[in-house]
Amino acid sequence: MASITGSSVTMSCSLKQNQALNRVSNLKMSSLSFKGISFSSIRLNPATRRPTITCAAKPETVNKVCEIVKKQLALSAETEVSGESKFAALGADSLDTVEIVMGLEEEFGISVEEDSAQSIATVQDAADLIEDLISKKA
Repeated sequence: MASITGSSVTMSCSLKQNQALNRVSNLKMSSLSFKGISFSSIRLNPATRRPTITCAAKPETVNKVCEIVKKQLALSAETEVSGESKFAALGADSLDTVEIVMGLEEEFGISVEEDSAQSIATVQDAADLIEDLISKKA
């Protein structure tokens, strides 16, 4: 049995499968608990309706990354920075992004590989990567 936040889905026959697919077809993001393992968020790819599981970082990590981004980009206190904020939209160029990554490495005591650094586009991407690296380090 898989449970999706907002509705519970048990797939035992094709009729129930179709009903379940119709119920979740308009979902874009949800949480999933399966066999005692919780996944923070699942994004459904609208083209294929296949779930992509992502682990959302803790709010404290996201807030810390927001502070570092604001500091590195010398943004005013009024500038809103959230997990969804894209570095490019905040005015960061490639050099700024490298400096942000260096600041994150120093703050969190991690080392970010070049390939991983190039995949960071948003504050949430950075926070997720940080938590992943910290968990691997432990």
